[in-house]
Amino acid sequence: MAAEAPTVEVSEEDGELLRAQADLWRHSFGYVTSMGLRCAVKLGVPTAIHHLGGVTSLPDLTTALSLPPSKMPYLRRLMRLLVSTGVFAKAESSSEEGPELFRLNPLSKILVDGDGDEHHGHTSLVLAATSSQYLEASLGLAEWFKKDFGEAPVPSPFEDVHGVPLLDERTASLDKEFDELVNDAVAAHDNLGIDMIVRECHYLFKGLESVTDCCGGDGTTARAIIDAHPHLKCNVLDLPKVIEKAPAHDIINYVAGDMFQAIPPAQAVMLKFVLHNWNDEDCVNILDQCKKATPSREEGGKVIIIDILVNPSLEPIIYESQMLFDVGMMTLTKGRHRDENDWGTLFMKAGFSEYKIVKKLGDRVVFEVYP
Repeated sequence: MAAEAPTVEVSEEDGELLRAQADLWRHSFGYVTSMGLRCAVKLGVPTAIHHLGGVTSLPDLTTALSLPPSKMPYLRRLMRLLVSTGVFAKAESSSEEGPELFRLNPLSKILVDGDGDEHHGHTSLVLAATSSQYLEASLGLAEWFKKDFGEAPVPSPFEDVHGVPLLDERTASLDKEFDELVNDAVAAHDNLGIDMIVRECHYLFKGLESVTDCCGGDGTTARAIIDAHPHLKCNVLDLPKVIEKAPAHDIINYVAGDMFQAIPPAQAVMLKFVLHNWNDEDCVNILDQCKKATPSREEGGKVIIIDILVNPSLEPIIYESQMLFDVGMMTLTKGRHRDENDWGTLFMKAGFSEYKIVKKLGDRVVFEVYP
């Protein structure tokens, strides 16, 4: 056994310098975590652990993934990183001599494919966020800041690099498979927890006869609302390429259209994770169409908005994710994340008389906005 090295006391200044260097490594190599997560998703690690009962040893995981035995030491290093960053967790072995065990945690559980749980299917989000198209846009960020676009509307770095906007009818011309992946990722993000929102905010729909889910995708949210409130007549508005793939439904009225042009009339219009994709000017235009589609407040008219509310008082990991997502939105779209002052200003600019926060759920908020 090697002799234990003596502890060397360093000055506070030297300690700060060493911590600064370690922190710089953490930031500079932060992309390695993203790439490691992408690797685990592409290999199917979360799904393999799920099929192995939620806990597995390294040899069993290597076999389940059909990897060469020679790759086991490298897989251990990958799993060790992803455990340290909270993607997976360690499990207690039955004995001190037992094998090293890895298990799923809440994060990796939403990366399990094909078991039918409404929260799963987030592999598309990981693969989109770590795609070459997203990364190229991020690598062009400094050049984008230096460009003077004059009087023309400022494109996102994504549009500047690739020539087409993201989340647009033209995105498929860049890469059809990528466009489908992004649409799947948006749907996974937007639909996570919808049952919780409907359950916790059931009174949102009390007294309503009709609602239009604007940018409602394949109708997942609308179906959840109708299951809880069968009396409601529900419209789902989205782009033609989305509506044409929507599953048939006896009650939901699917409408192919453009929310900037017209929104199907209803007592309430719902915008779920829509406005954070757009700048303030576009949001005002969208909200103006919402006003046209709804009756007066006295007749029960309102707009229901579910979106991100930036709040520094949230737990640090959630607030940091909001900041990361905000710069991500800046890089990929015309959108942004907003604090309550931003939201209030937006509603007033759009000519609404009043709003209230109905519920705060983690980093998201539910607004009722009145004409």
